[in-house]
Amino acid sequence: MRWKGFDVPLIETFSRDPDIRALFTCGQEITSILQFEQALATAQRQLDLMPDAAHDRIEQTLVNWEPPVEFIRFAFAEDGVPVPSLVRMLREAVGEPHARYVHMGATSQDAVDTGLMLRLKSVLDILDERLGALLQRLYELSQQYGTAPLMAHTRMQAALPFTVADKLTTWSQPLMHHRERLEHLRSTLPIQLGGPIGTGDSFGESYLHLRVVLAKLLGLSDAAPWHGDRTPILDIAQAFTLLAGTLGKIGQDIALMAQTEVATIRLSGGGSSSAMPHKQNPVAAEVMVTLGRLNAGLMGTLSQSMVSENERSGAAWTLEWIVLPQMAEAAGASLTLANDLLAGAGFHSGI
Repeated sequence: MRWKGFDVPLIETFSRDPDIRALFTCGQEITSILQFEQALATAQRQLDLMPDAAHDRIEQTLVNWEPPVEFIRFAFAEDGVPVPSLVRMLREAVGEPHARYVHMGATSQDAVDTGLMLRLKSVLDILDERLGALLQRLYELSQQYGTAPLMAHTRMQAALPFTVADKLTTWSQPLMHHRERLEHLRSTLPIQLGGPIGTGDSFGESYLHLRVVLAKLLGLSDAAPWHGDRTPILDIAQAFTLLAGTLGKIGQDIALMAQTEVATIRLSGGGSSSAMPHKQNPVAAEVMVTLGRLNAGLMGTLSQSMVSENERSGAAWTLEWIVLPQMAEAAGASLTLANDLLAGAGFHSGI
């Protein structure tokens, strides 16, 4: 029997984030690559590296041009990257005598990596908005319940009395640091522009100036080529991991506080048991723990992309494409769960 609406795994009810997943679709990846191509042409025109007529033709072509996605998927399976087929089709659409100015001096990695940074900028915007909402929730809970006494626990044993405000500070303080980290990353996301072997020689004597202009056009930061140094990707991944890890710690605390014999936090809603109808399981808190652990594991996997061969590694590059979207989505989903979980929460004295 085939059930309509059951075309994704049930676990994705928790782990997926539609807003962030949308930024890693084939369509969005192509769109971001074309943004790079248009900005590159504009920057080269501004520096008199390209005739006005060629730039105008490229820009006019890109306005309503819709490349065949299925063909690009097919070509991607052969080339291991979408840019060669995309550039060939764009050059055909632009036509002679201007086709040679499309993607002039650039390589596939310039387009893919810069396009990824454009999409990650939107990811960071989403996370910042949700993180701001969560911090506001924690502040409001502290205002409402902050003076209520609780028992602090160290190594799973009762330690000394403190307050709900003290407990919430252990949650909010690292979240504030994560928000600062995300903002710093957002303001320093780098372009990638190195040409075929990452030296920039293919762009001529105006290369350094070209980088500055391109970065300004795209709203990114100027940077030396990082073809073989994947630190910028790992920096972003680490931010996702730290955020999900702190949210997992919060989820773990909430699950412990929600235990029947402890009951220092009251949650609205909860999961039921098929055998014990009296139970109200802290499902969202548990999933926050799971997503934190997932990103910790994925960080270890993604870190292997730092060990890459020579000037460009197809294997390391492909690993990033597989792992990084999962990490972004896990961080986003965990933030949503935390906001929803704490929306109707209340605290009770634990002393």
